[in-house]
Amino acid sequence: MDSASASASSSEAEEEPGRAPPPRMTTVSRHYFGGASAESDHDLRVDVVENIEEDYGMFVWPCSVILAEYVWQQRPRFSRSRVVELGAGTSLPGLVAAKVGADVTLTDIAHNAEVLDNIRQICSLNNANCTVLGLTWGDWDEPVFDLHPDIILGADVLYDSAKFDDLFATVTFLLENSPGAVFITTYHNRSGHHLIEFLMVKWGLKCLKLLDGFSFLPSCKAESLQGNIQLVEITLEKEKPK
Repeated sequence: MDSASASASSSEAEEEPGRAPPPRMTTVSRHYFGGASAESDHDLRVDVVENIEEDYGMFVWPCSVILAEYVWQQRPRFSRSRVVELGAGTSLPGLVAAKVGADVTLTDIAHNAEVLDNIRQICSLNNANCTVLGLTWGDWDEPVFDLHPDIILGADVLYDSAKFDDLFATVTFLLENSPGAVFITTYHNRSGHHLIEFLMVKWGLKCLKLLDGFSFLPSCKAESLQGNIQLVEITLEKEKPK
């Protein structure tokens, strides 16, 4: 994943006044599900436009691959469900959910127009009918009040400790706004399960399921990924009385 040369060539290019910045260096990656999860044997293919300079929100990270595979393997559960993906970035898990029959809303930081436009492009590329929405964690703009998901997805959203409370405030609000809903997230387990446990207790949440992310991943995908990645399903400790 060495992008030093690509990044350097782009960053060193001088921009003349009045001229648009140089175009991003992008590529299209293909992701296979079902069968042998290979080009020659698969049930679903999702194409993703990635920024090869590794802009965080425009790159398919290992947590996204694992969460997308989990959605595929749990596809009967996702079919006809309302799904919201937080911090969607390249949106691989949400796209798989859409392809198996979910009603999907893909969200990312409201002011990051480039990432949101890239999500729309990826949806078009895959003929996926998803709603794309700017949603910044911890901001209470009108669109968030209209979301009533059955399932909330988040791949590698626990990457910036300064954003943890904003993230969990948003997750908790969506869970309270949608009785019976669940938050499914994959994350790099850098400090044991203690961090996620602390956040769940703080926000009145509980763990329904905790899995090693590689425990259900096909070997052909696992061999190209690294890290101690876990998947957790979270819901409210107590449902609010109606």
